[in-house]
Amino acid sequence: MTKRGKERRLRERRTSWALQDAKARLSEVVRRARAEGPQRVTTRGADAVVVLAEEDYRRLATRGRKQPKLSDVLAACPGGELKIVRSRDFGRIVKFD
Repeated sequence: MTKRGKERRLRERRTSWALQDAKARLSEVVRRARAEGPQRVTTRGADAVVVLAEEDYRRLATRGRKQPKLSDVLAACPGGELKIVRSRDFGRIVKFD
């Protein structure tokens, strides 16, 4: 295999990008993140960030998180029962001139 062929093959499987390469080829990084999975971007040889497809991000961001019901949050308030008293409000008088 030629040197050019090896470089091309490595580029096809690439999942890690140096920051300057990622900046120069951002559209390719995004395309690969959507098609092939997360793409790592390195700064000075160390992992800095990961570019994810939106679907992957949403899946990870909501994994294991269940929104608590408001009634459960209020029931867990310190100080026992939460009593809310509303005064009688008859609104305000608006004059139309």
